[in-house]
Amino acid sequence: MLGVLWNLFLFVIILGVIVFIHELGHFTWAKIAGVYVYEFSLGMGPKLWGKKIGETEYNIRLIPIGGFCSMAGEDLEIDDDEKIPKEKRLQSKNCWQRFLIMFFGPGNNFILAIVLLFFIALVWGGTTMDPVISTVTEDYPAAEVGLSKGDKILEINGHEIKNSDDVSLYLAIADVNKENSIKVVKPNGYEVDYKVKPKEVEEDGESRYYFGITIEQTRTHGIVNAFKYTFVKFGSLIKQMGLTLKYLVTGDIGLNQLSGPVGIYSVVGSQSKAGIENILFLIAYLSINVGFLNLVPIPAFDGGHILFIIIEMIRRKPVSPELENKIHAVGLMLLMLLMVVVTINDIMRLIF
Repeated sequence: MLGVLWNLFLFVIILGVIVFIHELGHFTWAKIAGVYVYEFSLGMGPKLWGKKIGETEYNIRLIPIGGFCSMAGEDLEIDDDEKIPKEKRLQSKNCWQRFLIMFFGPGNNFILAIVLLFFIALVWGGTTMDPVISTVTEDYPAAEVGLSKGDKILEINGHEIKNSDDVSLYLAIADVNKENSIKVVKPNGYEVDYKVKPKEVEEDGESRYYFGITIEQTRTHGIVNAFKYTFVKFGSLIKQMGLTLKYLVTGDIGLNQLSGPVGIYSVVGSQSKAGIENILFLIAYLSINVGFLNLVPIPAFDGGHILFIIIEMIRRKPVSPELENKIHAVGLMLLMLLMVVVTINDIMRLIF
């Protein structure tokens, strides 16, 4: 029971930090631009605690998932024409001011992730991310075709490999029913292209597929190596998320492989047992996820608002606020439906 409560506490803290940093970005740039902010809130649902300072009410709400920064001009129906001057509304600000307000929600998430990755690398050391094979397991396909320790992977199925994360990504989405191309450069400088079909292994009643290789991971220390690890890892995670989104659109990855709050809770539980370094990395990873997804140009996301700003800059006149709000409302409903589907999938995975 104590373990469940501890995991729940960590789950709330992790999501709270990520949401707070995100909304703080919107809030800070709204204040800089002179936008009237009604409320800055952590959590959703009924208000537990609140304090009004100046024009803004700061609240903590009952449901510890999510949060928001409510600005004048976002919802036309709640603006009081007599109370809120026109020049303090979001839509009265120029395109660049609105762009910064919308961007620095996700932007703050990226900054948080970079700071955490750098801190991890300074305290515990970063890891080398060169795509060099460190071990090849006997009786597995990689060993059988001739791959060996010290081989540096250049391509997988035609995709250029720049680091160890690329190897994990492209092997994870490889077709398990056919031979896959793995191009390497040997220690002697010769390039060889191998055809490898993964081996099916039964584990815990499920079929898993393995090529039989692991990639070298060596700890590095020092401020220079910390900077290198931070930005290579950050760029790699952004790339992974971009490719994941692409494969969702193309159907190579199904919705049943996505995780929502329930899935995140289960990951928090497993990572908490591995120590503070893993928890901090999880926060960085999830923060990048939140930042990246919010920049996707679909309604209700920050990226959707940014898209309308870009359209306005091209057209040299704004889209009707009423029309934009309706589009974002529809997008929000679809987003909520997606969250329900993802949460059901999470629960089904936990049960079965």
